[in-house]
Amino acid sequence: MSTHKIIFGAGCFWGVEATFRSNKGVTNVTCGYSGGHIANPTYTAVCAGTTGHIEVVLVEYDDDEISLEALLNEFWNCHDPTTQDRQGPDIGEQYRSIIFYFTPEQERSARESKDRLEISRRWQDPIVTQILPASQFYDAEEYHQNYFAKRGVMFK
Repeated sequence: MSTHKIIFGAGCFWGVEATFRSNKGVTNVTCGYSGGHIANPTYTAVCAGTTGHIEVVLVEYDDDEISLEALLNEFWNCHDPTTQDRQGPDIGEQYRSIIFYFTPEQERSARESKDRLEISRRWQDPIVTQILPASQFYDAEEYHQNYFAKRGVMFK
């Protein structure tokens, strides 16, 4: 088994977590916060928009069972990457579309994937997704983890 990790931000982390958790080869998904300028942010502070953090999910995966390309496709399909700081009813920089990579290969794959989508004109508007090196990841509070499953909500 060859385990890797990547961080995705695509709006409220509850739905994003459920989306990735349902994929064979994904070994763990953790809701959390990245990209901000304070240590140990809380949900309340992140939602207030004062920390610079983004609601994200840390996806751990076995690349013998699921490819990075498949995960990137899941990412592009689970949100609208053309809306700046907004996903559905969620508005604010904490909901922006972002990929935090850990390796040069992940960066290259993410950029190539984004380029292919822009060329395809799948979306009329430009893709605003940021692709940045992974920064400090902070676990979200326990009640955010596996949110839908804890409430009996079936997803996907």
